Amino acid sequence: MAILLAEQFFNLGPSVGKSYYENLNGILNASVTVNNNSGFPVNLVIYRINAPTVSYEIPALNSLTLTISAILVAALLSTAAGAVFGTIQVATSDF
Repeated sequence: MAILLAEQFFNLGPSVGKSYYENLNGILNASVTVNNNSGFPVNLVIYRINAPTVSYEIPALNSLTLTISAILVAALLSTAAGAVFGTIQVATSDF
């Protein structure tokens, strides 16, 4: 069964990070979509069970959708000189 979580809006200042999904059981799979509507890049940071931490840079005015197995945490990190903003949405499932 899939669960579509509410779309969340983010607005992060320079060098600020925030977690947008946490499931410390890590038994679910997920699809994460990030829409970066700002003029600066934002990093999507993924923590999984028994896997290294992975970071994906989403360029300005772009989006990224990932399917992740055994997800623990999905977070966003602003590393640019300016604020970043956009949306993030997570759908969990047993796929």
